[in-house]
Amino acid sequence: MRIAVLGAGRIGSFRARVLGGLPEVDEIFIGNRTGGRAEELAREVGGTAGTIDEAIDSEPDAVFVSLATGLHAEALHRCIDAGLPIFCEKPIALTLRDTAAVIEHAERGGNVLQIAFQRRLDPDYLRAYQAVRDGTLGTLYSLRITAHDAEPAPEEFIELSGGTYRDLHIHDFDLARWLTGLDVDQVYATGSVRGFDRYAKFGDVDNAAILMTMSDGLPVIVTGTRHNARGHDFRLEVFGSEDSLSVGDNSLSQPRPVEPDEVPPTRGPYRDFMERFGDSLREETKAFIGVMKGERENPSPPAAAMEALRVAVACEVSRTEGRPVKVAEIEGDPPDLT
Repeated sequence: MRIAVLGAGRIGSFRARVLGGLPEVDEIFIGNRTGGRAEELAREVGGTAGTIDEAIDSEPDAVFVSLATGLHAEALHRCIDAGLPIFCEKPIALTLRDTAAVIEHAERGGNVLQIAFQRRLDPDYLRAYQAVRDGTLGTLYSLRITAHDAEPAPEEFIELSGGTYRDLHIHDFDLARWLTGLDVDQVYATGSVRGFDRYAKFGDVDNAAILMTMSDGLPVIVTGTRHNARGHDFRLEVFGSEDSLSVGDNSLSQPRPVEPDEVPPTRGPYRDFMERFGDSLREETKAFIGVMKGERENPSPPAAAMEALRVAVACEVSRTEGRPVKVAEIEGDPPDLT
């Protein structure tokens, strides 16, 4: 089969390399806004390079949309009109209105649309999911999610990212919903700039904390930072009446224990999300081939992306107005909150 990859940046390059190693994939077409990087990547994976439009028009069997987030919606509509199965990096778009328009268009067209929430395909998170869902942990008491980036993003990324809640924490909002099978009922979010003023320039934060209450009253605490001196530290803790578990507590990127007899972790430190979640990124890339062939269910349907984005918007309203916000309040995009 022929696969088009839109975007020749870091994540698009990763997708193309994984696809190039799959026996089902015969040809890869790299579409990018600038030709030089597309040509370089095409040479590396033995593919063809061209513009984004040329990639979509090359009659591929499916397409990966790995462009900058601000370019997603336009490209997605083009791909839907072309009748293509689509894998899209998160989020679908930066606004609820644009996201809804894409989803409605894909539903009308009958297009497969899988969203990149890679933790759903991570073997460790899958083990936690199974323990939650089969009752091994008993009644859930609370969840704690840690999302600490290793290095702050450059200014040009911050400007177009949609902000910390829509870019960084959207994964955590999806994780909480997927893991528990519950909706987020209410959020109380705070955030500040503690070290990197370039975030403040765009009304963003480099540190955040969120208290989410799920639909059955379960509390979920999320902490996030755009810089962690010890590396890319992403963890999950689940506390229940019968047992508790953690994911990610074997990494040198986590906080340093002060106990002298503590056994040191064996993995990491991770420099970025590609190192931390490389295996699950590969798995979701391969899973999409099975989804488009009708061999498996879509592990990350677009409705999940819509609900995670709604929670992110609720967090922005909460931080700005300094109050708890019911997610049900968020029916559309609020006015400029800055």
